[in-house]
Amino acid sequence: MALDDSPPLYLQIATQMAELIRNGSLGRGSRMPSVRELARQRGVAQSTVVQAYHWLEDARLITARPRSGYFVAARPVALPEPSVSRGLRRPRDVSVDWLGQRILGTPHPADVISFSSGTPGPDLLDVDRVRRAVTRSAQRHRQLLCTYPSSNGHEDARRAIARYAVGLGCSLNPERILITGGCMDSISLCLRAVTQPGDVVALESPTHFSFLEVLQGLHLKALEIPTHPRYGISLDALQLALETQPVKALLVVPTLSNPLGACMPQGERRRLAQLAAQHGLAVIEDAIYSDLAEQDEHRRSVKSYDATGHVMLCDSFSKTLAPGLRLGWVEAGRWTEPLRRIKDMQAGGQSPVLELALADLIGQTGHAAAMRQLRTAIAARMDEVRRVIASAFPPGTRVSDPPGGLLFWLELPRAVDTVQLHQAFLDERILVPPGTVFGTGGRFRNCLRIGVGGDWTADHVRALRRVGELACAMAAVPRKAA
Repeated sequence: MALDDSPPLYLQIATQMAELIRNGSLGRGSRMPSVRELARQRGVAQSTVVQAYHWLEDARLITARPRSGYFVAARPVALPEPSVSRGLRRPRDVSVDWLGQRILGTPHPADVISFSSGTPGPDLLDVDRVRRAVTRSAQRHRQLLCTYPSSNGHEDARRAIARYAVGLGCSLNPERILITGGCMDSISLCLRAVTQPGDVVALESPTHFSFLEVLQGLHLKALEIPTHPRYGISLDALQLALETQPVKALLVVPTLSNPLGACMPQGERRRLAQLAAQHGLAVIEDAIYSDLAEQDEHRRSVKSYDATGHVMLCDSFSKTLAPGLRLGWVEAGRWTEPLRRIKDMQAGGQSPVLELALADLIGQTGHAAAMRQLRTAIAARMDEVRRVIASAFPPGTRVSDPPGGLLFWLELPRAVDTVQLHQAFLDERILVPPGTVFGTGGRFRNCLRIGVGGDWTADHVRALRRVGELACAMAAVPRKAA
């Protein structure tokens, strides 16, 4: 039986009001219900509503006006979006950018202010909720600490994941779900199951640095497909690639792609599933950011349209519950048995105690409310960063506008070389990944990825303004007034 680990009442009210603000039901600049009115509507004490409004103020979603009440805050200024990568390139051997390994592949000194993380830190995640679940699991299933785990994952955990996958639009058989050591572990297993060294794998452009690392480690060629900053990978370009290149697999993030934050429309997801069936293409779908999407429609997976087993769905809870659990899962469609054999040989199983703690967490009646709370807190941070970018970066800067998640993609004026800027940032103990680490062949040299995960303090805001100042200096334009 699932436990109720619901957030406090004031936080439930605040999260619900925040959702109304973000979906436009409460328009920017409109008056919020008075404290007395909302307390009467919800049947709670006025002090509870005051707490909720203070939380919304801290999140910069509402503002208080003396003797007038509370009003919905204005949204940050919208900036032009990045351009779409053009043309279909030839498949390339992958040689991972050394800067990417230096920035994204190693721990950083504590005094460095980093914008490299797309993972929520402990200040955003509910550490105590996770601790309670792990403690309960260890107490109830302590005998599992002294037995070898199943390679497939504990049956109860696989059932919990199957129930969770309904929210992704999928009806999955728990027997075909494999629990893994994280989303990248799932993706690596999928690639091993469907490719051989030298094969061509299509992927978004720009793409996640870790994808390039995996392709290099497996000696696979990368075929970068033009990708729209809002709508994701170009299926017209993909279709051309399938007709002209020996593509064995597609690695794609339909919801909140990394680094662009794009979300494929549902019609395109259906079309992708059809293309996979038509061409016998293995589609490896990474759904790791789906729970951070602000709109429900963005959470439905490509896998939900898959009638032939060509879509392999990979996911993890590292971005929403606890990176430290190191748990992911995969449903590999027609490649389930080959993938199962590879997993048996190379990795074995994970800790069943942690798997059952995960099952507890995602099965709690308060889990959906916890995800809304997380999305609201992240959105407030993202709005703060939008304001800084709009005020501090060079004129002509183009910025992605992802509907959720923790990443921004910036396209700076052509005069700005972000690889050179990287060293200037490091001289001031600031770490920002240049765009070149998210593609092959030195592309995206005037781009940056800003990650606002990890710890977040006022020092980060000041450092981001300094990043903008240094970019303005390289672009030879006057610094904007703060």
